[in-house]
Amino acid sequence: MSLINTKKEWLAKAIGIINADFNRSSDTHLIKVDLPCFSGVSLYLKDESTHPTGSLKHRLARSLFLYGLCNGLINQDSTIIESSSGSTAISEAYFARLLGLRFIAVVPKSTASEKIKQIEFYGGECCKVEPSEIYIRAQQLATELNGHYMDQFTNAERATDWRGNNNIADSIFAQMALEPHKIPSWIVVSAGTGGTSATIGRYLRYNPELHLHTQLAVVDPDNSVFYDYFQHRDVTLTSGKGSRIEGIGRPRVEPSFLPDVIDQMIHVPDAASIATMRWLESILGRKCGGSTGTNVYGALKLIAQMIKNKQQGSVVSMICDSGERYLNTYYNDEWVAQQQLDLAPYTQQLEQFIKTGELS
Repeated sequence: MSLINTKKEWLAKAIGIINADFNRSSDTHLIKVDLPCFSGVSLYLKDESTHPTGSLKHRLARSLFLYGLCNGLINQDSTIIESSSGSTAISEAYFARLLGLRFIAVVPKSTASEKIKQIEFYGGECCKVEPSEIYIRAQQLATELNGHYMDQFTNAERATDWRGNNNIADSIFAQMALEPHKIPSWIVVSAGTGGTSATIGRYLRYNPELHLHTQLAVVDPDNSVFYDYFQHRDVTLTSGKGSRIEGIGRPRVEPSFLPDVIDQMIHVPDAASIATMRWLESILGRKCGGSTGTNVYGALKLIAQMIKNKQQGSVVSMICDSGERYLNTYYNDEWVAQQQLDLAPYTQQLEQFIKTGELS
């Protein structure tokens, strides 16, 4: 058998393996959150923590592998390298193991130990560096090992089919079809690569009947440049610190972040994200990650505004991953104190919100 045929057979098998994984993974649930103050307004959370690798990044990793395979960038001898704060690397390690490929994650030194363990559980290797060095070190490793640098921050918006094909936007609207307010007033997401907001924003524009009624809000944590970039469009913006909320917020403007498909951005302080994440446990009976807290705080701000304006409708956001990944950080009071974060004002806000529907 010729070398060309061998490569083609491997590629066909690899695509089949990924498609089979997709086929046996049921779609994630859309959870309706009921609170006494929700008068005429409904909140739904797309639970992305139920993917096989436990986070929203499972979708991205699948798309990035298919993108690399179909563009001839990944073959049976490839070493896969990624720069990541953890969740994308966990999901990519999973797919690399399915295909029998070596995987190396270049992660910030501060990455939660639970995430490191999960990357290694799936057979991945971790290279810990300073946050500012993850991009250049990943590219160096790809050059040294003749490997493929996935580069999620550049390729996220390219790899996903935003027109449909059961992407996250397609799934949200299909699951909302039988709800009282089936076309949401708002969809609220956070940005790490910008791939999710790009997918949803493009999908809305591709479907005018949705675009006319649904707005896309992106929430941004402390130490991230996305909010300022949205306001001023200065592509040279940088931040001297990395985001404390793992998986979202970036110290530079990433190529996959597309501001023109976004209707509004909301800055959410880290203390608000963590307070909301902890508060949400009392509402859902389960722990969620920090980026989920960022999402939900932004969603509640929009809902409070709708209640104030006597508007009816629905708001959709996401559970990005499980809180079990952050037991030593966001759920650890000592860690919170070391970060000099005061959660009390936001906890009081949230308690007041349940009673009055006001969030100020």
